[in-house]
Amino acid sequence: MTSRGIRLFNPGNIDHNPNSIWDGEIVPSEDSRFCTFKNFSYGCRALLKVLRTYVEKHGLKTVREIINRWAPPSENNTDSYVMHVASAAGVDADTEIPFDVDPSYYLAIGKAIARHENGADAELIPNDAWEEAYKLTVL
Repeated sequence: MTSRGIRLFNPGNIDHNPNSIWDGEIVPSEDSRFCTFKNFSYGCRALLKVLRTYVEKHGLKTVREIINRWAPPSENNTDSYVMHVASAAGVDADTEIPFDVDPSYYLAIGKAIARHENGADAELIPNDAWEEAYKLTVL
């Protein structure tokens, strides 16, 4: 069986927010905790939008800052998650990422989060879904 995030087209395992509905979100969700999206493009878009909000609104600039908010230590082995995402994205966990100079870091970190959340099943996300989500969110 595929991972929960893949089955729900939600590669970031984004929680429900009863006060806000994402574009492409299916309501009610098929899951008691996480959002369900119509397809991967919408789920990837939501993941990238959350990342962008973390950077632009909350001033989070390092992988460690981002993942500590995304996957708090009260629920996750956050240190392991930080190291996995930093390694997969090709950045140091504590170095500020120049998102303003190179917005492709959003995509690298988003894909790394999806890999951590879904394991090998993240390979089931079509690259064109990531590209469409990136164009809608970052560019």
